[in-house]
Amino acid sequence: MKPGIQRVDALDAGRLVRVEWEDGSESRYPCVWLRDNCQCPHCFLRSAGARRLLFEDLDVNIAAKDIALPDRKKISITWPDEHTSEYEAEWLKKRCFSEEARAEMRNDLFLPERQYWGSDLQLPKIPFEEIMFNDESAYKWLCTLKKVGIVLLTGAATRQGELVKLGHRIGFLRLTFYGPTWQVQDKADANNVAYTTGKLCFHTDYPVLQHPPGVQFLHCIKQTAAGGESEVVDGFHVANKLKKQNPQAYEILSSTAVDYTDVGVDYCDFAVQCKQRIIDVDSRGEAVRINYNNATRDTVFDIPAEKVRPFYAALKEFNDLLNSAEHKFTFKLEPGDIVTFDNWRVLHGRQSYQSGSEVTRHLEGAYADWDVVMSRLRLLRKSVLNRD
Repeated sequence: MKPGIQRVDALDAGRLVRVEWEDGSESRYPCVWLRDNCQCPHCFLRSAGARRLLFEDLDVNIAAKDIALPDRKKISITWPDEHTSEYEAEWLKKRCFSEEARAEMRNDLFLPERQYWGSDLQLPKIPFEEIMFNDESAYKWLCTLKKVGIVLLTGAATRQGELVKLGHRIGFLRLTFYGPTWQVQDKADANNVAYTTGKLCFHTDYPVLQHPPGVQFLHCIKQTAAGGESEVVDGFHVANKLKKQNPQAYEILSSTAVDYTDVGVDYCDFAVQCKQRIIDVDSRGEAVRINYNNATRDTVFDIPAEKVRPFYAALKEFNDLLNSAEHKFTFKLEPGDIVTFDNWRVLHGRQSYQSGSEVTRHLEGAYADWDVVMSRLRLLRKSVLNRD
């Protein structure tokens, strides 16, 4: 049922508009925000969904000259320069400044809910063909990916190029120095530790980039008979454990800038350097991204000497938690499987396997940015749930 307006009036010498709703609730809107968000063609380009009003033309102390309620479904405001703005009730209700309304909007736009897991993970699985051709399945895939952090797509063709199709399904893939897609297999003179047969410790990919890829895809084309099992761990879950267990270690890892380096030749030649905190946190101190790859952590360490050993002790404790039996989940990819996971949250590794005279294990990998993935999720939600 669409909201209706019971009454509207001005407070604070006209600088605040109070709306009383038919359901008995109340919302308050600062006039500077209302004027900034006028929806008329002069102030707002509807075809682009973008503001035309120049900020230098906005009076931050503006007060409404007159407020009218033409009907229960919108309010009309006349400003001191006689410009008139109209605001639909439904539009206003969604943008209420109450904590409850703001939390609802955050949940709607960003899907922040997380389902934490350890060795008890029930790995979500969806057929590859379903997400490629069915919007409901694709929507379910991306929602689960955001909430759980990992989804296995099954039944893809065992050839290169399936990830390019997956990229087109969401929008586009992320290009890096290793190419639009890259081949994980044993290579002579490997320019990356992943291109060997050795064990890979838990890591996130590409912390050497200032903006590491948000989502990773790994498509199993060929699997070795013995070894090569994949391991994953929920980095946010483990970070929360560390925060409770050793707050000082958590503070060190979330405040110390670690140097990363990657130099070589692949898609093109590259010499990349970056500083990242192992645990990136938000304003509340909650983990929002893990940046940990022991292989590319630089020998350069730009901190005072007396802080080095405490950092190593903190990282050792975090690493031990990552590798504890209660936290890690082990599985083996079958040819045709595509594991899709949150590279900011889920750390992954691989058990070693034997090298042979020919390639015994072949995965194709690719990345996508969370901006692209979330864009597709919102568009799918609109079509699947018929939401505005």
